[in-house]
Amino acid sequence: MFITAFFTACGDSKDSKTESKAESKADNSLDEIKKRGIVKIGVFSDKPPFGFINEKGQNDGYDVYISRRIAKDLLGSEDKVEFVLVEAAARLEYLKANKVDIIMANFTQTPEREKVVDFAKPYMKVSLGVVSKNGEITDEAQLQGKTLIVNKGTTADMYFSKQTGINLLKFDQNTETFQAFLQGKGDALAHDSTLLFAWVKEHPDYKVGIAELGGIDKIAPAVKKSNKELLEWLNNEITTLQEQGFFKEAYEATLAPAFSSDITPEMVIY
Repeated sequence: MFITAFFTACGDSKDSKTESKAESKADNSLDEIKKRGIVKIGVFSDKPPFGFINEKGQNDGYDVYISRRIAKDLLGSEDKVEFVLVEAAARLEYLKANKVDIIMANFTQTPEREKVVDFAKPYMKVSLGVVSKNGEITDEAQLQGKTLIVNKGTTADMYFSKQTGINLLKFDQNTETFQAFLQGKGDALAHDSTLLFAWVKEHPDYKVGIAELGGIDKIAPAVKKSNKELLEWLNNEITTLQEQGFFKEAYEATLAPAFSSDITPEMVIY
């Protein structure tokens, strides 16, 4: 009886795993999104001008602008999108757990992340930058022995965690990160240069002394691994939007007002 019960339990477990796998696949497939009538897109709530909550309590920013267009082209209306607010360190897990269909939270494409999720074609360029008071830090070597503030799970975190001699102070949210910096808890702050360009315009006592570390990276939408149909749809969508000049339109509507005049669309978008 014990043996029979054991194999019955094993059989139930296998069936359960098979069903769970099927459900997991269906949850964010292209067909399921169309049946649901809503596309769930992960965005930031605290990273202006890319993803933030505006004074009306609405999602706003460059990534949000693009996400609404994705919803319109996929489901017929830009209102058919559910914005899911994510933190940098949780973006991968939100995809894996089917909490979102697409991540549009200023997600830099890296070899490490490519092992976990699939990236569509890029829509933006980015470099790692460092900001300091009066731009006094202009070289990476100057960070030795100093405290550098970063966001957990970002490319800045990954890059500087491999370095030695730098004291890293990490926070989950952008608001915490920049508040700590303004409070003098760090000598410098490292983040995406595009974000820093916008931040220093609002804080003229600070300057981006290092505008590019580790080369130029790509920012792209990400989907759950092996979600091939949605990935293919997004690749075609991005190609079409590029041909239509939509990303420049999105840039002018959301990013241009936040950047100084020396930043051009060609420095940011594809």
